[in-house]
Amino acid sequence: MREHDLMEKEEIFSKVLRAGRRTYFFDVRATRAEDYYITITESKKFTEDDGSFHFKKHKIYLYKEDFAAFNEILNDMTNYVLSQKGEEVISERHQKDFKREYSVDRLEETAKAASFTDVDFDDI
Repeated sequence: MREHDLMEKEEIFSKVLRAGRRTYFFDVRATRAEDYYITITESKKFTEDDGSFHFKKHKIYLYKEDFAAFNEILNDMTNYVLSQKGEEVISERHQKDFKREYSVDRLEETAKAASFTDVDFDDI
């Protein structure tokens, strides 16, 4: 069998999620034994100073025997984040005008740490 035919046979079903500089590829593939598994690939674009760019890719393989546990943990994690922080994105990277809010106590602690003690040379 030609290599091209093998590649076509491996990719059964695919979806793409574009998210800013990141793109996620979800692919159902076939093993040599004709069983299915999922690959999830994160591709992130990096731009160099000269304007050229390259991509870094990370891939995970997820097999059927792990689907239930993976799905349960992923649901637990996403539900936790949403219940704790809501759906609004509050990230410096996602919002260019993001301003960190500080409590009054935090500002006072920072001011105390940055202050100096007055020393009179008569004390020495």
